[in-house]
Amino acid sequence: MQSVSVNAFSFLQKKLAAKGQGSSIIQVSLDPDMCVADIITSLGLDVRDVEGAFVNGLIQPFDTVLHGGDRVALVPPGTPGPYRYLLGIRGEQGETCEDTKV
Repeated sequence: MQSVSVNAFSFLQKKLAAKGQGSSIIQVSLDPDMCVADIITSLGLDVRDVEGAFVNGLIQPFDTVLHGGDRVALVPPGTPGPYRYLLGIRGEQGETCEDTKV
């Protein structure tokens, strides 16, 4: 089965550790058509806990379908304004795969 590597920053690490997920890089098994929002919820987080998601180093929407070997980094809300812009975090996230699938 294919998997992705997930890293979380700031208080998300503490939330994952409290859920027994560990606080370092986590390997998550992929189901077909799994997207970033699915990974977030599979870790026991709410999509509102995450402001931005990087996939292979680039900010991506939560409905981005993942592939085996992808690297996902989750950024919580609260990143200072200029850094949000430089990182490419703009607008509201929180869409799920189901919201965008046809």
